[in-house]
Amino acid sequence: MDVLIVIGAGLASYIFGAIWYLSFAKMWMDAAGIVADENGRPPNSGAAPYFVALIGAILVAGMMRHIFSLSGIDTLGGGLVSGLGIGLFLVTPWIATNYAFANRTRTLLLIDAGFSTISCTIIGTIVALA
Repeated sequence: MDVLIVIGAGLASYIFGAIWYLSFAKMWMDAAGIVADENGRPPNSGAAPYFVALIGAILVAGMMRHIFSLSGIDTLGGGLVSGLGIGLFLVTPWIATNYAFANRTRTLLLIDAGFSTISCTIIGTIVALA
C-alpha cells in the first residue's frame, strides 16, 4: 500500500508541476534564457526531461514517506508543515546556492523554488495521511 501512496504522491507533484510551469512558461523561459521555437515552446530532448521529472518526484515522495514514518509524522497538519519545511528550508537553499553561483535571475529562483516548496508540501500532505 505504501508503494501506491508514494507513486500517487509523486504523480500529484508531477501534475502540479505541469500546471505550475504552464502557468509561468513565458516568464520561466525568459528568466532561464531559453529561446522558444517557432511554436513558442522551449526546445527539449523529447520525453526524457518529463520522465526524469516523474521519477524524481516519485523518489522524493519515497524518501519523504520514509522520513515521515521514522519521525512519526502521520497527521494532515504534520505532513503539511513538514513538507513545507522540507521544500522551504532544505530544497530552496540548495536551489538558491546553485543559482547564485550560476548568476541566475531572482525570477527563476522564485519560480523554481516556489514549485519545489509547494510540491514538497503536496507530497508531505499525501504521504503523511497514508
